[in-house]
Amino acid sequence: MSFSEKTNLRRRTLLQAAGATLLSGAIAAPMIALPRKALAAGSLVVVTWGGRYRQVAEEAWFRPFEKEFGIRVIASDTPDLAKVKAQVMTNNVQWDVFDATGVQIITGSRDGFWEPIDPTLFKTDDLIRPLTKYSVPYSGSVGGIAWDNNKFPDGQHPETFAEYFDFEKFPGPRTLRNRAFEMMEIALLADGVPQDKLYPLDIDRAFRSLKRIKPYISNWVEQTPQTVTLLATGQVNFTYTYPSPLLAGQNAAKSLRFSYKQNLSSFNYLVVLKNAPNKAAAMKYLQFVTRPDRQAAFANAYIGIPPVSRSAYPMLSAEARQWLPDVNSKTSVPLDEAWWGDNYDEVTTRFKEWLLS
Repeated sequence: MSFSEKTNLRRRTLLQAAGATLLSGAIAAPMIALPRKALAAGSLVVVTWGGRYRQVAEEAWFRPFEKEFGIRVIASDTPDLAKVKAQVMTNNVQWDVFDATGVQIITGSRDGFWEPIDPTLFKTDDLIRPLTKYSVPYSGSVGGIAWDNNKFPDGQHPETFAEYFDFEKFPGPRTLRNRAFEMMEIALLADGVPQDKLYPLDIDRAFRSLKRIKPYISNWVEQTPQTVTLLATGQVNFTYTYPSPLLAGQNAAKSLRFSYKQNLSSFNYLVVLKNAPNKAAAMKYLQFVTRPDRQAAFANAYIGIPPVSRSAYPMLSAEARQWLPDVNSKTSVPLDEAWWGDNYDEVTTRFKEWLLS
């Protein structure tokens, strides 16, 4: 039996056991508790990643959008595709704009979770990453290894994923994310798979690699800010994170460092939920976020995030330019969004089961 057949069988068994409970619960109660006025025409619910990201989004996007258009923005943290599914399937949609990874975009597009995008609303020739039928890119991102340089100076910390999995040379607790995408790639790169031979992912090999490191992962992190908080407070020796939240975390520990020696690169996107309560305002918000001035405002405040607007780059501060990751670097491995779009559900189901085993 092939990997796909085995995981499909496992997935059907799991979903049959849980599906009725999930949907009945979604029908009985909203997926998130929001005030009734959040669904009014004069407001907009945007799902964000929380922490410092949310603070900067409020400064660069939410408040200026409210001032310019008179539409209140209400933030809800942690984009969760399962909650999107429950809202759309039960016609109980409470979110308007969803801040998503490319993997989530492709999966949601396939399942009919998003409203189509009107390309005439955007200056497409100014965007480094093209629009898709359902999504608007707004930033690039890279993930990598971080440490506290006061505790672990040169030679005493990992910088590649193989070193991150070398718990004998670099002992102590560390983090990984509690999601399959990124973790599969990290596990395979750590196991010696060449970057140009990574896809299609050998999932069985990835889980064998993860099994080696599992006892040393003290935290399978859900919310991105936790990756830095755990490091800054000394609860872990090393962490998998991203430049922007790490730089924000330096307010607590100036000695935090990030390795560009080996990274995973990706883009982030905005979508509008199918039958969103405030669809027109949501589309206006997407258009607003991709404006060069708003792109520059976000990148200057949330350093380490490259804009997708070409016209925004001349507006960046010297510090922001210094910390821009090179997503085209040979040491930067781009996540294959198309592969994940075809395999996200079954690999995620297996990963969640594995975490509990």
